[in-house]
Amino acid sequence: MSAKKAFALRLDPAVHAAVERLAAAELRSANAQMEMLLREALAARGIEIDRSKAPRRGRPPREDQNHD
Repeated sequence: MSAKKAFALRLDPAVHAAVERLAAAELRSANAQMEMLLREALAARGIEIDRSKAPRRGRPPREDQNHD
């Protein structure tokens, strides 16, 4: 399950189109691009945000199948 906060965001269509173009140029989703832009804007104002832990990827460790 994702720990990301979901919420509705109303944008001017021209702003959304610009974000989508930039995201495509940088091989990101529009959502990831908006997050990057927000982080950059906050950093420019002196507000540092810690990155959340990355989700664990791949298969879970295999359990020992020799139970006695």
